[in-house]
Amino acid sequence: MKRALIAVCLCLAMACGPSASTPQALETSGEYLIGTGIYDITGPAAEIVMMGFAVGDQKTAGIHTRLRSRAYIVGDTNKRVVFVSADLGMMFQMVKRKVAEKIAQNPELARYYNEQNILLSATHTHGGPGGYSGYFLYDFTINGFIKRHFETIVNGIYLSILNAHNNLEPGRILINEGTLDGVGGNRAVEAYNNNPAEERAQYASNTDRTFTLLKFVNRHGEAIGMANWFAVHPDSIGPGNHLITADNKGWASYLFEKDHGTNYLAAKTFVGAFAQANAGDITPNIGFGQAPPDLTLSTNKSLSNAVLKQYYKARELFDSATETVTGAIDYRHEWVDMRTLQVASAQTHTCAAGMGASFSAGSPYDNPSPAPLFPNGTTVDSLAWSENAGKAALSKILGGFFSLIWTDTSDPNYKACHAEKPVLIPTGIAHVNINGPTMTPQIMPLQIIKIGSVALIAVPAEVTTMSGRRFRKAVLNELAPLGVRYGVISSLANSYASYLATREEYAKQWYEGAATLFGPHQQAAFQQEFVKLSRAIVQGTAVDPGPTPPDVTGHAVDLTAKVVLDDKPWGKKYGEVITQPQASYPRGATVSVQFWGAHPNNDYRTQDTFLIIEKLENGVYLPVRYDWDPDTTYRWERSGIANSRITITWHTEGAAPGTYRVRHRGDHKSGWTDAISPYEGVSASFILK
Repeated sequence: MKRALIAVCLCLAMACGPSASTPQALETSGEYLIGTGIYDITGPAAEIVMMGFAVGDQKTAGIHTRLRSRAYIVGDTNKRVVFVSADLGMMFQMVKRKVAEKIAQNPELARYYNEQNILLSATHTHGGPGGYSGYFLYDFTINGFIKRHFETIVNGIYLSILNAHNNLEPGRILINEGTLDGVGGNRAVEAYNNNPAEERAQYASNTDRTFTLLKFVNRHGEAIGMANWFAVHPDSIGPGNHLITADNKGWASYLFEKDHGTNYLAAKTFVGAFAQANAGDITPNIGFGQAPPDLTLSTNKSLSNAVLKQYYKARELFDSATETVTGAIDYRHEWVDMRTLQVASAQTHTCAAGMGASFSAGSPYDNPSPAPLFPNGTTVDSLAWSENAGKAALSKILGGFFSLIWTDTSDPNYKACHAEKPVLIPTGIAHVNINGPTMTPQIMPLQIIKIGSVALIAVPAEVTTMSGRRFRKAVLNELAPLGVRYGVISSLANSYASYLATREEYAKQWYEGAATLFGPHQQAAFQQEFVKLSRAIVQGTAVDPGPTPPDVTGHAVDLTAKVVLDDKPWGKKYGEVITQPQASYPRGATVSVQFWGAHPNNDYRTQDTFLIIEKLENGVYLPVRYDWDPDTTYRWERSGIANSRITITWHTEGAAPGTYRVRHRGDHKSGWTDAISPYEGVSASFILK
């Protein structure tokens, strides 16, 4: 009986007491539970249209760098919060919902985390594969919703959070803030200058140069992670590129993590995120021209400028950080129906979503539209706009899909609600089939996360400079009684509603204003809700969670290319070398080797690699580079009907002299059984002098 009682007590202790992820008690007010985690979310590396530039012929054809989800958990004795920065073009709403569902299915994680205290954000790289939204407008240019890719992203984010949870330990968070000049310029100056002169006079620049950094240090003084927020578009590599890349923010993360010995295949390792802020109107390409496709720092000046300046600023702030974050952990989250939200300051309501005519112009410096139907600055009063022109333009944009769209654009109230914006695509009232979902989400998640003296303001859009400044000012004013002194805009967070401009910027109908979906008062509406959430934190009151958005993944259609089978020339083997390396190279040269291979979409090789550069050490070849190292490239191209040529390059600048070889790994699909089997091949050795 005594043994039975002991067993019952042990079971209760295991169920209700501290778990393996709940370390010893926190000792001081400056200590938190902190944990970091990272995981691969790269996805399909061939024949999938990339997300960001909306250029239909920009399809993946290999890997420059892998894409990662970087997760951070912070907790005190009462609450915990999760922040994730993912190398994605956008963070779509269905990703957030499905990550929350996976967490709810894990009893250990469900005790601490749910959609209320999880903030998922995207860096906004323009170099990743698309097809993971579920909403028509964002999957349309990709040719559909790719369920396997979507699940790879959801699972990778979930596993990065799980790693962070399992790595929790007592520690401190240090904060440092500075300014970073010379990275990014405002690409919508005319719109920005329409903001009140007295407001613009409060700031030294028409871009937000604030660089805020958090340094995570465990109780033993070991740095386990870093996260920073700075506003600049990661589109230094233009639409001529076809290799998956994390662009300037991902490359800066790679350099910082390399300094700290990050092992991308380990469950516990240093994690360093360069997260996105209010970069809606900020391009890295002013002074460098339209984003070039170049993938090297030596040839792409926009890329090298953005990568290195962000990296060095992060190092400077990280090394000099001394201020400890203190204070309670808290959060508030709500779903808001943006079709009908009353905006007190404007004495009106927001609108069902719509994309304006100037959206079709694209953005200067980054991605001017290849077929601009209307120029920037097109308003309802512009000569360029008429009702007939608008209908014709919609037909051109939707092409063969137009028959799938059902809508009624005759409602004068809908048109009037959008004020200066002539609606080109009525995404909030257009449905995919009569009973299907709207083209874009209408219910938006808004969230505030408080980590002691720091507030993370989660905005589900690309936020312009001044919109972000207004949010930060309003939230800090509300949270000041709790000692909150720092605020960061975490944009492209939890969902995606295109852009977010101020009311004054919206009136000019530049690209960003035309893509502000919910009408002229969307910025004021979001600010109103952020103030409400902040006040609830101060008062310790709950907020109505709001209406749960629908799951639209069941309505999505996938028309993307599929792998039917792989083949190879007669007498050849998968992995056989086509072009061997030279016998020797001077350091700084580019090594290139070509193999007969197979389609990379057979297996994404998540948490793995398609290439390895091996160095001979004491008679044994050891790996020194992988497909995530930015000085390597893995390129796929079709040869004939079903053959694949794989070209692997290595830019050897900075490499040590020695003897090397190149290994390629892949997976081929049988046309008879559909079985997918791994293969590999290795090149002849070569000397780097």
